Amino acid sequence: MEFFRIRKDIPFMKHALIFNAISFITFIAAVFFLFHRGLHLSVEFTGGTVIEVQYPQAVPLEPVRHSLAKIGYDDAQVQNFGTSRDVLIRLPLKHGLSSAQQSDQVMSTLKADNAQVQLQRVEFVGPQVGKELATDGLLALACVVAGIIIYLSFRFEWKYAVAGVIANLHDVVIILGFFAYFQWEFSLSVLAAVLAVLGYSVNESVVIFDRIRETFKRERKMTVMEVINHAITSTMSRTIITHGCTEMMVLSMFFFGGPTLHYFALALTVGILFGIYSSVFVAAAIAMWLGVKREDLIKDKKEKYDPNDPNAGAQV
Repeated sequence: MEFFRIRKDIPFMKHALIFNAISFITFIAAVFFLFHRGLHLSVEFTGGTVIEVQYPQAVPLEPVRHSLAKIGYDDAQVQNFGTSRDVLIRLPLKHGLSSAQQSDQVMSTLKADNAQVQLQRVEFVGPQVGKELATDGLLALACVVAGIIIYLSFRFEWKYAVAGVIANLHDVVIILGFFAYFQWEFSLSVLAAVLAVLGYSVNESVVIFDRIRETFKRERKMTVMEVINHAITSTMSRTIITHGCTEMMVLSMFFFGGPTLHYFALALTVGILFGIYSSVFVAAAIAMWLGVKREDLIKDKKEKYDPNDPNAGAQV
């Protein structure tokens, strides 16, 4: 389905060097902030206290967050657990306070607002658990990258695999750079968003690579740059429809999903925008600079040689 069709190819690759220079600078800045500031890790990674409380009726979460902020827990994660009456609170570690002391503090504050609130359980999540989660998350990220390399190598050619992986890692590092620079909280849901962006971004790259292959088959007189420009231009309508619909859904989560989905939606928003950018100006450009050509994707077959046939050896 197409909402519109661009008749004249847009010369994307003519400006590829400028856009890739901007991309490189952004990438370096993201790496700098990752090392200089680091990620603001959530309780799942750093360890802390988990408190489950129950109210006699459904309770809005914003007043609970406001009450916790008054006693110094601005970074507390508050969400419903099971029902709208059950609330799960995750508190970061606080120097000089045990889990029991933290839970006493929290319950005193909550009971001041609603005397009927009941404590259901208190658990301490140690840093060792957080370290294990971080290790498993990095392992999952490595497996996704390896899977992308294998898939693109079999589906297309090694030059496309290299271009696709560089573009995808570019997206991941820039997302992490945003979280490091603004010190947004990095939680398991954000890690899930990063992994989702990897798959989303490689899908866009595959669509463009597939169209490049089709154009090589159909247009034999075009140069490599013209083929890539035509492939990207011909997918513009599909890109706008797909990413526009996805972005509407993500922005709905961002504005109406509450604090629980806030950073998850934020990571997806940044990832989708840079995923489009990287597929067009990073992946396609790198493939062009690696010397991709028609013969990489289309193997011409020759007929069996017959000395009596005047057309012997002609390509089909």
